[in-house]
Amino acid sequence: MTPQLRPLNVNHMVQQSPDLDATFAALADPTRRAILLQLSALPAPAGDLAAQFPMSLTGLMKHLKVLEAAGLVRTEKVGRVRWCYLGARRLEDANAWIARYREHLIGRLDQLEAFLATPEDE
Repeated sequence: MTPQLRPLNVNHMVQQSPDLDATFAALADPTRRAILLQLSALPAPAGDLAAQFPMSLTGLMKHLKVLEAAGLVRTEKVGRVRWCYLGARRLEDANAWIARYREHLIGRLDQLEAFLATPEDE
């Protein structure tokens, strides 16, 4: 009987996280980043947000759906107005991933610095 081989995980930074994937996918678009910037100051009606961008209200709503799916924005209909707010999740998971990656890179740069500081005759 041959032993069961497990796949080799070469890149230790790769982790499967649908939530994190959705966050980075939502942040990949400059319009969505601008929407988040607007909402970081104050909640706003969707119509007011749409007026700040060269797009229709329908186009803005598509962006809002992507942001909502990522948990970065929430909307609430009050009467005839759809209000937009920053989501409860905000960017904590993306920030934590970036911090872990930053620590990894700093460690690698520290190793490079130590190597470069070593005299050549050693």
